[in-house]
Amino acid sequence: MSAIERRRRAVHLKNESEPIFNVPPVVTIILLALALIHAVREFVLTSHADLEVLLRFAFIPARYEATPLVQGAYPGGIAADIWTFVSYAFLHGDWVHLSLNGVWFLAFGTPVACRFGPGRFLAFFAATAAAGAVIHLATHSGDSSPMIGASAAISGCMAAAIRFVFQANGPLGLLAGHDGSANTVPAAPLATALRDPRIVAFLAIWFGLNLLFGVGSLAITTEGQAVAWQAHVGGFLAGLLGFWAFDPIGQTPPHRPDPAATQPHSH
Repeated sequence: MSAIERRRRAVHLKNESEPIFNVPPVVTIILLALALIHAVREFVLTSHADLEVLLRFAFIPARYEATPLVQGAYPGGIAADIWTFVSYAFLHGDWVHLSLNGVWFLAFGTPVACRFGPGRFLAFFAATAAAGAVIHLATHSGDSSPMIGASAAISGCMAAAIRFVFQANGPLGLLAGHDGSANTVPAAPLATALRDPRIVAFLAIWFGLNLLFGVGSLAITTEGQAVAWQAHVGGFLAGLLGFWAFDPIGQTPPHRPDPAATQPHSH
């Protein structure tokens, strides 16, 4: 057997041994945490205790009102004023809400987590969740309704994923079928990405659906909770524009013509 044949056989055996679903542990851990938290709220806590959880960990814009009636009205104090910018993402309205978010997180969080690594991915998850909360606060000042759900962070994962999954040899989903190198392709510069018809179509569909769910009458939970679509937009924009701050790979340098190729030829 020649050296080339041995190499081909080794690659073939390696590909056969790879799992079909290449889900990084950090994504699995987050999904399990989301399910466990909701199960405890659903099956263990009383309604009073669950309300206390919402008041302490959901994002409530009214908490940040500077009026004497509001100050001190919500438990947790200054610490909760800070952690609720992220902790709300670990709470969900019902199992339908959690399941839908879980599917989208599995699809889009997987390639991003494979590319970023666990530490960067957790920081990215927190940053995009916080960005969604900031936009929600700006558009719902004084609102006492709690906002919950991981949709803003998942929207950030969607935005980050489109920066590199459409690149040549990039990943296109959970059915990896590769040795992991597809997650290390250089990302497209933002200006280049926004000229890609596939990305433009994705953006149009994504923003259209959010407007449909948010401004229209559609709901994504069995209890009919309103969709915090502004938070989705905040998380998405944070993931799209802030991708470079978390990406360890870098982006494709802009194409520059070869000077030698542009020199006139003399005859």
